Amino acid sequence: MTVLPDDGLSLAAEFPDATHEQWQRLVEGVLRKSGKDVSGTAAEEALSTPVEDGLTTRPLYTARDSAPDAGYPGFAPFVRGSRAEGNAADGWGVRQRHAGTDPARVNEAVLADLENGVTSLWLAVGRGGVPVSGIARALDGVYLDLAPVVLDAGAAFEPAARELLRLYEERGVPAGSARGNLGADPLGHEARTGEALETAPTAGLAQLCAERFPGLRALTVDALPYHEAGGSAAEELGASLATGVAYLRALTEAGLSVEAAFAQLEFRYAASADQFLTIAKLRAARRLWARVAEASGAPAAGAQRQHAVTSPVMMTRRDPWVNMLRTTVACLAAGVGGADAVTVLPFDHSLGLPDAFARRIARNTSSILLEESHLARVIDPAGGSWYVERLTDELAHSAWEFFRTIERAGGQAAALRSGLIGERLAATWAERGAKLARRREPVTGVSEFPHLAERPVEREAAPAEPSGGLPKVRRDEAFEELRARSDAHLAATGTRPRVFLAALGPAAAHTGRATFASNLFQAGGIEPVHDPVSVDAATAAEAFAASGATVACLCSSDALYAEEAEAVAAALRSAGATHVYLAGRGEFTGVDSYVFAGCDAVAVLSSALDRMGVAS
Repeated sequence: MTVLPDDGLSLAAEFPDATHEQWQRLVEGVLRKSGKDVSGTAAEEALSTPVEDGLTTRPLYTARDSAPDAGYPGFAPFVRGSRAEGNAADGWGVRQRHAGTDPARVNEAVLADLENGVTSLWLAVGRGGVPVSGIARALDGVYLDLAPVVLDAGAAFEPAARELLRLYEERGVPAGSARGNLGADPLGHEARTGEALETAPTAGLAQLCAERFPGLRALTVDALPYHEAGGSAAEELGASLATGVAYLRALTEAGLSVEAAFAQLEFRYAASADQFLTIAKLRAARRLWARVAEASGAPAAGAQRQHAVTSPVMMTRRDPWVNMLRTTVACLAAGVGGADAVTVLPFDHSLGLPDAFARRIARNTSSILLEESHLARVIDPAGGSWYVERLTDELAHSAWEFFRTIERAGGQAAALRSGLIGERLAATWAERGAKLARRREPVTGVSEFPHLAERPVEREAAPAEPSGGLPKVRRDEAFEELRARSDAHLAATGTRPRVFLAALGPAAAHTGRATFASNLFQAGGIEPVHDPVSVDAATAAEAFAASGATVACLCSSDALYAEEAEAVAAALRSAGATHVYLAGRGEFTGVDSYVFAGCDAVAVLSSALDRMGVAS
C-alpha cells in the first residue's frame, strides 16, 4: 500500500513537470482540427488577441513573462497600492454622484445614501447641478466632519469651493476634519466644453488647502472626458499624466513646494467591465505618477490618490438591467486595482435621473463586494499574476509614449487646442466602432440577445451636461439609432419591420443559423417571423405571404443550401420578397446578400430598414 506524504499535497510528485513546448504541441493538435496548420510560437500567436494600444493578450502567461519589480504596497513605485495597508483596514470609499438642480431633492438623495452605506459625496454644482447658493441646502443634515465632499463644479469651481469652505466654518467643522476635494479641474472643463479657464484661482485654492485644510485637496485630474470621447486605456492614462504635470507646473510656479503640489491632486479614472484591463490601468497609473514624482525630485510624494467611476461608455439604454452586471464587474476590478474611492453609476444612468431603487442597487454593489465578498481584505489581490503584471507593464509603456507625445506638442492645453488629442481619440473610437458594428465586441441586450418586447424604462430627464469640447460616445449608439427607427415605425404603423426566416430542412440543420439570424435582425429592431419552423420550395411562398414581411432570410446547412436555396429563393420572390438574405457564406442563385458572423451588422441592418421603408 502506498503511504501518502505527511502534508498530503504531493500527489503529483512522481510526475515530471509539463513544459511550455508540450503545451504548444497540444495546442497545435487542436488548431489542426479547426483547419489551422501552425506550429511552435505561431500556434500560440493564433490564440492571441490584439487589443487597443498595440497590446496583445496571449492565451498563456508563465514565469517567463517578466515585469519590473512591483515593490511593496505603500512604497514607490506604488504599483501595489498607494498605502501600505491598502484598502484592508476600512475598504474603499463608497462615493456616489449627486446630480440635480433642486437642492432639496438632492439633499433627500444625499441623506438616503449616507444612511445606507455611502461614505463620501460627489456633488455636481453649477451647470448640470445645484446652484452654488444651494450647496448649503443640499448638504443640510450632513455631518461634514465625517462625510468627505467632492465638488464637480466646472467653470464655477472657485465660487463653489469658497461656498463649501464657508459652510465648514459656519457649521463649526475644524479645519483639520474637513476632507474631500474642491474639484478644480480647468483642463478637464476645457476638454468637455472647449472653454479655457484661468488657472490662477486653482493655485489660490491649493495654497489655502495646503496651509489650512490638510484633509482637503484642491484639484481633480479627471480622465473621464478622454474615456468618454472613445479613448483607450493608455490614452486615458497619458492624458491624465499630462494634465497632472500641467497642474504641478502651475502650482509650483505659484509658490507651492513640489511635495505640497503633489498632495493637492486626486485622479479620476473609468472602470469598465473589462476587469483585467481596469485592474492593470489603475496599477499602471500609480506607477506612472510615481515616475513623474521621481523625475520631479520628490519620489516619496508620488502616491496617487485614485477615484474610479464605472464607465458611462459601457452603459446601455436598452435592457438597462444588464448594466447592473457590468457595474458589478467594473466595481470589482476597481477594488482589486486599488482605487481609493469607487463610484458605481446606477443602472439607469443613461436614461435620466436615477430612481431610489437604482441608487440603492448602485451603493449595495460596493457593500456586497466589501462586506460579503471581503474583496478588500487582501492587499493587491491581483499582484503576482503573470498576466496582470505583464499587462500593467505594457500598458504603462504605451501610456507613457502618449504622454510624451502630448508633452512634445506643448502640453495638455496645447494638445487639446490643436486638436491632437481629439483626433487621436476619434481614430481610436473609429477602430473600436468597427468592432462594435461587426459584433466583435458584443453588447449584451443590444447587439447580442436583444429583447424587442421589452418595455422601455423611463426616467425623468437629467440636467443637460456641459458640452462643446470632446464628444461623448457610447458602445450602444449605432444599434440604438437602428432600434429608435424601429420604435418610430411601430408607433406610426402598429407593427415592427419584419423578416421572414425561411428555415430549410430538419431542426438539426437550420437551428444554429436561424438563431443567429434572429439575433442579428432583432439587434436592428427587425422582428423575425419563424413560422412555420421549416419550409421547402412548395410551402415557402404561402408561408412568406402570411408573415407580413417584405424580406426573407434563408437559414440552413451548406449542404441543404446547395440543394434547395435556389428554388426556395425563387418561391419567395414570387410571393413578393424584395430582398433575400442567406445566413452563411457562399454563392447561391437568387440570393441578394449574406449575413454571417463578423459581417458589418450595422450596415446590414441599416440597409434592411431602408429597404423596408423605415424612416431614418
